[in-house]
Amino acid sequence: MSDLDSLSRGFRQKYLDYAELTAQLQAWAEAFPEFVSLASIGLTDEGRDLWVLTIGREPTRIRPAAWIDGNMHAAELTGSSVCLAVAEDLIALHAEPSASPIHDAVREGLIYIMPRVSPDGAEAVLNDGRYVRSVPRDARPQRHHARWEASDIDGDGLALVMRQEDPAGDMVEAPEFPGLLVPREIGDEGPYYRLYPEGTIANWDGSSIPDPNFLSDNDPDLNRNFPYRWAPEPTQAGAGVFPLSEVESRAMVEFATAHPNIFTWVNLHTFGGVFIRPLGHAPDSKMHPFDRAVYAQIEQWADELTGYPTVSGFEQFTYEPDKPLHGDLTDFTHHQRGCLTWVCELWDLFEQVGLEKQKRFVDRYTHVGREDLVAIAKWDAEHNQSRVVRPWKRVEHPQIGEVEVGGIDPRIGLWNPPPDRLDSICRSQSELFVRTVALAPRLRIEEPVMESLGGGVHRVEMRIANHGYLPTYGLEVGRELPWNEGVWVDASGDVEIDVAEVHREIGHLDGWGRGRFGGFGALYYSRSRGSRHARRVTFTVRGSGVLRVRAGSCR
Repeated sequence: MSDLDSLSRGFRQKYLDYAELTAQLQAWAEAFPEFVSLASIGLTDEGRDLWVLTIGREPTRIRPAAWIDGNMHAAELTGSSVCLAVAEDLIALHAEPSASPIHDAVREGLIYIMPRVSPDGAEAVLNDGRYVRSVPRDARPQRHHARWEASDIDGDGLALVMRQEDPAGDMVEAPEFPGLLVPREIGDEGPYYRLYPEGTIANWDGSSIPDPNFLSDNDPDLNRNFPYRWAPEPTQAGAGVFPLSEVESRAMVEFATAHPNIFTWVNLHTFGGVFIRPLGHAPDSKMHPFDRAVYAQIEQWADELTGYPTVSGFEQFTYEPDKPLHGDLTDFTHHQRGCLTWVCELWDLFEQVGLEKQKRFVDRYTHVGREDLVAIAKWDAEHNQSRVVRPWKRVEHPQIGEVEVGGIDPRIGLWNPPPDRLDSICRSQSELFVRTVALAPRLRIEEPVMESLGGGVHRVEMRIANHGYLPTYGLEVGRELPWNEGVWVDASGDVEIDVAEVHREIGHLDGWGRGRFGGFGALYYSRSRGSRHARRVTFTVRGSGVLRVRAGSCR
């Protein structure tokens, strides 16, 4: 690890900007060219590369692969750090091989890592402190309405929030924590405030103040722009003008469809401390039992290694019950690419502060009372160097008069963990990812048996077998996808081969894995499956020379 240590740009202790992240990826690709390669799959509107790092020897040879990405939402920087930690740990597995069934399986496959899906957005958050959902651009045609646009009003280089006194204000300072604004309640004494984003109002009429909206000056949400079950506004906020209208989402989908060998897909976000798995639009009763059992195995490992719970996207993570999100990446990768896929909301702030659990996990984001806000502020002061709750500074706003700027900087502590918590998050997430990569199918051509039939004719028999956990089709959800072909066997060489035996399909092969609670391990009836994991093939050849046999598929 000494070489790796010297190459590190410190991503386990701090959040890297685009230049630092690029330098980190290039350093690894230059130092380990035999199993690390770097490519740009697109260019953002501001001219930044969308980097994908590939780890594995012979990267152009098709075999099962896993994908992990982070920082799709601009402020969610932790995903980039975890992706880089995964890359570093995988490089170490290749550079200094260790004997382990899991590590052997990982080294056999390919890993694609996209550490920063939204480099333009991340740069705006890191440098300007402004809120950006995904990308800092607004290309909608209806641009003449009044709306807030983030900008630095007080000259400190950041765009945070502003408060303004108003006798009809809906916010008030918390008596237990001066400077912290909390929702006003009946009986509260003033002064009262209204809270706005730091910035100015575009198309202002001189009197009316528009409602703040998190997409007011950055309308696309990349995680609502993917093609599976996409829906336009107003059905889905942030959807974009059409599916894959954004260069970042389009680049990811083009890569995914060009690489059908991807079996596992992990999409990293913040915050919450939870794994979110399919289905996103229906209850678990609609999921195939085998797929549900495989996810149950991941859930066990996730709890064991990270302490995070795993929830159904539909049952516990719809913001409005029974109203699923549209255009979500994991829906696309699960249903259209047949991947074992999930989201992780990194950084368990709720647990760190000790907030009450909710029946539906998503309610932890909204069921936050005044006492909870005070608890978070106190945690920030005691454990986060008061990075979140900032002092207020009086300034004259060019449009609405005297305001105070400051208040909340959510970047470190709310949206992302303090830097001293990064390494432990990186380690646990990397260990979980490595374990799940080992679930991939592992095709083998077992030792052939040759029998002479006389006259220079031989019969060669061999068994094609899947030694991996998952079947060659991956999950059941992807089994019937037209592109998800079964295994083909091709023969060639210096000998004469029966033409009917040169190219043949033997279909999909089961893996040995059954998931958790798959109904096969009960003590009162414990049995294995038959031999659906293997097929025997026979070749009749004439003459002497080499017979070459290759088995595989697009996956």
